[in-house]
Amino acid sequence: MGIERERKFLLHDVPADLGPGRRLRQGYLTSGPELSVRIRDDAATSHTLTVKSGGTTTRTEVEVALAAEQFEALWPLTAGRRIDKVRHVVPLDGTDGLVAEVDVFADSLDGLVVVEVEFADDESMLRFVPPDWFGREVSDDPAYTNAVLAERGLPDGR
Repeated sequence: MGIERERKFLLHDVPADLGPGRRLRQGYLTSGPELSVRIRDDAATSHTLTVKSGGTTTRTEVEVALAAEQFEALWPLTAGRRIDKVRHVVPLDGTDGLVAEVDVFADSLDGLVVVEVEFADDESMLRFVPPDWFGREVSDDPAYTNAVLAERGLPDGR
């Protein structure tokens, strides 16, 4: 079992030099405030089943590799609970190797762009000062979890 520590921010001005990124399709088999189970197709090169439980910034995360056939068999079970996005990885200067994962959403979430940063420990997560190009922090807003976005769409008044 692993622990995921991440902070999430809205991004209104997308940096011009993001590069091509990679397409992620993910769908949720089940989701709730304390548990979500998703499947992900990562640029058609890898497939995973991920179970997340706990809070918004720190939670348990377990990933299991799936064969493409397993992913395709489960995909119909996620109807109505899917997201499609392109992820860009941007190194963050002066942060001991941290990277920003910029997600540009498509389809019903078109126009939403978020940036996430994952951390090795709680201290570095709390100490992190976001760069000026990051927008408003939504780490503790459950409306911006991918599971809720997949099920309910864009939050009102975003």
